[in-house]
Order: sequence, then C-alpha cells, then structure tokens
Amino acid sequence: MVAINTNPVSFTDTAKAEILRLIEDVKDATKNKLRVGVKGGGCSGMTYVLEFDEQHPNDQVFDDGTFSFIMDKSHGLYLQGMEVNWEGGLNSRGFTFKNPNASSTCGCGTSFAV
Repeated sequence: MVAINTNPVSFTDTAKAEILRLIEDVKDATKNKLRVGVKGGGCSGMTYVLEFDEQHPNDQVFDDGTFSFIMDKSHGLYLQGMEVNWEGGLNSRGFTFKNPNASSTCGCGTSFAV
C-alpha cells in the first residue's frame, strides 16, 4: 500500500525518538506497524490508541518522514490535527495527545470526548 503524504497526526521530535526506540524493540513480525487510532472507553468516552499491530484492509498508511504509521480510515474524523508528544520526566512519563477535536479530556490526558 502506498503511503499518503498528508498526515492527520503529527509527532514532536521527542515522540519520534521514543517511537523509533520502540520500533527497534518490536519482536512480533506480524505486528510491526505503528497504529494510531481511537477506541471507545475511558472516563471521557474515547481513548487514544498507540500500539503495534498488523495492517487491516480499512487502514490508511501515512509517512511522517521518520516512520510510517497506520490508521483506520474512520478515525481521521477524531484525530485530524492531533499532535503526539513524549514526556520523559520524573513527574510525567509517557505519550501525551493534543487534540483540537476534543471537547473535553480526562485528567490523565488519554481519554477524550468530541
């Protein structure tokens, strides 16, 4: 599948570095694509998905210039314009999400409503 140039999601430099580190650690060759998406759940209604998975027929492939990622076509509505960041500090460690489509978010920042 050909990668699409217009990315719905952007990644900060720190997020890119952490994702590249994680890509090197992926052991399961069938789940070697980075998936960005959403699923129902969490305290605000929807939760962000950032995981390694196999590509499915309804997925689009995006190339950010550093790595490629997959996303279900229907998730673009919720994620268009989102920025993924990695915070590696002592008080806050993990991926964070800035989503302009979210009408509210939970305290931990991994759940949102639209």
